Amino acid sequence: MLTPFVIAGLFAYLCDPLVDRMERLGLGRALAVSIVFLVIGLLLIAFVLILVPFTERQIGNLIGQLPKWMAWFQTVAAPWLQDHFGISPLTLDTERLTGVLQQHWKEAGGAAAVVLGKVSQSGMFLVNLAVGFVLVPVVGFYLLRDWDLLVERVSTLVPRGAAPTVTRLARESDQVLGAFLRGQLSVMIALGVIYGVGLWLVGIDVGPLIGMIAGLISFVPFLGAIVGVVMALVAALVQYHDWLHVVLVAVVFAVGQALEGYVLVPKLVGDRIGLHPVAVIFAVLAGGELFGFIGVLVALPVAAVAMVLLRYAHERYRHSAMYQSGAEPRIVAPGQPDAGEPVVVEPVADVVDGKPVANVPTANPEGPGAT
Repeated sequence: MLTPFVIAGLFAYLCDPLVDRMERLGLGRALAVSIVFLVIGLLLIAFVLILVPFTERQIGNLIGQLPKWMAWFQTVAAPWLQDHFGISPLTLDTERLTGVLQQHWKEAGGAAAVVLGKVSQSGMFLVNLAVGFVLVPVVGFYLLRDWDLLVERVSTLVPRGAAPTVTRLARESDQVLGAFLRGQLSVMIALGVIYGVGLWLVGIDVGPLIGMIAGLISFVPFLGAIVGVVMALVAALVQYHDWLHVVLVAVVFAVGQALEGYVLVPKLVGDRIGLHPVAVIFAVLAGGELFGFIGVLVALPVAAVAMVLLRYAHERYRHSAMYQSGAEPRIVAPGQPDAGEPVVVEPVADVVDGKPVANVPTANPEGPGAT
């Protein structure tokens, strides 16, 4: 029941800056929201009509090439690994593995028939599906139209004493989440297009599919590039059996990584997230271990917001009395509880016969009663 509302809320959050920008151009809020909905609807229709059949053909092409990949591994890769590294070749029943994959792909290709059969058997499934399709756009429209009003009303519920701090943390969290969700999504799409088009120009049959996969998992540092390079190199060796296409594949991913590091990430994401690559990898692994696939998806946004809170806690600690205590030198007289510590002496100016004289008190080793 909550899924349509979560999707609609995420949609409203992502599209609110675009609607605000259109409002600054003179459009009304409702008209701007309607335009955004129209454009996104057209993009979804284009995605269903163009990308889904194209992706299905690419996956079918990949499944059809699996026997060649398996044969290349057993005849070329496994003997090379054994000769150079002493690794025993893996015994693979390529015919059985390929048959299983092709069988499951055929079953996946008939997913529409499975869904229709389930719909015909379960009336509640049909009701839930219809409600979901209706709720997402309706709730998304009203949330997006009233987003600024909702934020303002929530801010009035915050205690007035804590309002400045909460407002600051909310603003920083919004900047971080916006930079991650909008920027990283743009980077993923751009990398998928760059890798896919580059591999297609090189001549790799399944290049667009490999590029899409590499782009989708590029939110983990270097993971998308590593997976894409490995798959593309194997595809190039199996398809062409030469080193020229291997070099061309390496050039495609080198160009993609250079564009990602020097153009895409600085322009689309920036440095507002502040997550070290090691922290990103740890967050993704921890999220997957704790909450599965959903944990992988929400790991980085949660980690980014946690970084905002940790930076604020670090700032408060640096300005706290506990951190500042003992920062200034002080004079410790003998006989005080901390007399055993080194005595820090500050010169005290004195005047004798009209001339300034430095009066430096010293600790008497014979005790306070000595003269």
